Amino acid sequence: MYSCKDGWIIDEAGRRLILRGVNLGGSSKMPLKPNGASYLKEGFYDYKDVSFVGRPFPLAQADEHFERLSSWGLRFLRFIVTWEAVEHAGPGIYDQDYLNYLRQIIEKAGHYGIGIYIDPHQDVWSRWTGGDGAPAWTLELLGFELKNLHASGAAIVHQESEPYPRMVWATNYNRLACASLFSLFYGGNRFAPGILMEGEPVQDFLQSSFTQAMVKVAHALAGLENVVGFGSMNEPTLGFIGCSDISKLERAMMRRGPMPSPYQAMLAGSGYSQRVDNWHLGISGNYRLGKAHLNPSRLSAWQEGKECIWKRLGVWDDAGGKPRLLRPDYFSAPGNLGDAFLKPFMLSFLKEIRAVEKKHLFFIEGVPNADHPSWGLTDPPNAVNASHWYDGLSLVTKRYQEFINADNRTFKPGFGPAGVRRVFRNAVSYWKNHVGGAMGGIPTLIGEFGLQFDINGGRAYLDGNFSVHERALDAYYQAMDANLLSATLWNYTADNLNQGGDHWNDEDLSIYSRDQGGARALKGFCRPYPLKTAGSPLRLSFIPRGARFEFSYLADPEITEPSEIYIPPCHYPQGQDIRIEGPEGSRAEFDAKNCIMRIYHPKAYAGVIGIRIFPVKSKKERG
Repeated sequence: MYSCKDGWIIDEAGRRLILRGVNLGGSSKMPLKPNGASYLKEGFYDYKDVSFVGRPFPLAQADEHFERLSSWGLRFLRFIVTWEAVEHAGPGIYDQDYLNYLRQIIEKAGHYGIGIYIDPHQDVWSRWTGGDGAPAWTLELLGFELKNLHASGAAIVHQESEPYPRMVWATNYNRLACASLFSLFYGGNRFAPGILMEGEPVQDFLQSSFTQAMVKVAHALAGLENVVGFGSMNEPTLGFIGCSDISKLERAMMRRGPMPSPYQAMLAGSGYSQRVDNWHLGISGNYRLGKAHLNPSRLSAWQEGKECIWKRLGVWDDAGGKPRLLRPDYFSAPGNLGDAFLKPFMLSFLKEIRAVEKKHLFFIEGVPNADHPSWGLTDPPNAVNASHWYDGLSLVTKRYQEFINADNRTFKPGFGPAGVRRVFRNAVSYWKNHVGGAMGGIPTLIGEFGLQFDINGGRAYLDGNFSVHERALDAYYQAMDANLLSATLWNYTADNLNQGGDHWNDEDLSIYSRDQGGARALKGFCRPYPLKTAGSPLRLSFIPRGARFEFSYLADPEITEPSEIYIPPCHYPQGQDIRIEGPEGSRAEFDAKNCIMRIYHPKAYAGVIGIRIFPVKSKKERG
């Protein structure tokens, strides 16, 4: 099993690990039966009788996909599991067929040397609030009417929108349904006293239900050595918590399209049509583009006979038919919100998971670009900072911006390919050194990064030229290499097609597609890297042009096992020429079957080892 030490994930031999892999898979957010692709409305509101068995792919196809992933060097997977997949039929009703399938598919991954960590995945709470994750009954128990969420402005869902505005799904974090559920999940005891679900305080019920569903997953996978840990929750948010004045739009993860303030969202959800700011994204950032109407049909997001819970709690009222905001600062919460609201849940969740398998690593995620919990010496060990990083401008515009780009967080620009790569390196460094540092210097694994493959209008699907994609992925991986980071790329979708992409909210980030017959931009993500280092890594770089790989590390005299480097055949078709700079007696052995170069140095050596790898030239190249 793995553990954490001195800011690194290490194996039983004490070797420091750089874990490289992919998220599996993009379509695991939706049921397979019936087809839950977000562009299909049929059956969308019939949520109980669904099945996620076969996500990420049927068991009969497992050998094909795992062999491919292993050959590409993607030997560590962030495995997507949603709460809905486990408990869709109702509270306490678990899908045992899906749990059995999970064990079979993940056990199969172990046969190919593939490590796994389980990602309890959600985006903007659920499929009925524009994303994925939680079961529909969590919304219904609160009083929401699923079929009215989109029309009332409480959510934007692809199933009700055609054409679907690009990347608009993330704005649901600020809309009524998602924001209400997350406010209750993390802060119900403080902000919603007296609000019950199934007779329990709403926060306690939601957190316990989510945790017990994932405990069922942990039990299903118990004893599988290739399962190394669990994530806390993908990209959580605090909903309205932390807003100092809900009449204003604060804490927005993304501003795109019609954007209500929390108070406007509450009113629209209760049938009061709202005129809200309409936001647009340009090369220079977000800007207002006039006004838009929210809920012009004046539908209620709430079930008949139910009313807005925030009205019930005295945040606003409409006595006399005229809405009034009574408590604009109702959700104000000073201090470290990550510690106050995220961390108590994380500690409780981890306790339950480690009661099943005490050696599991714990992959922690805070609110993207916002609140993260601290993590210190008195907190549970073997925790990993699993923050995400994306080239946001390229992600949202679906054009790779390689000549001018900017940091998502600081907006500091970079010009020209070298300047853009520098922006990426510095941006990724923040998540390791600042966020990871504030969490007690725990190891960092970038849990998500990636590229939309339908960039530039999907031109590559017509001419087969993925060179721009390769350059983009190379720039992202150079940022990971420069920071000596573990990372899992988003994503591998086994049923990806050019038309429909990853089948979720018009995203198309899969490195695999049936329409390309396999990899897309293979040389961009299939790269050499050190899997296991018998010491402390110092420097890592790979330049695809010329396939020049350089790596150095400070050898640990107490480690007797060799260092291991993955060598991809796609960059070294004729073989590789390796040069070791180190003490006399250092040597390399190549395991061609597993594409692994093993580096041995004399026992008790404590100096620097330098490794350079070049491709062997063909007879034609040698002249």
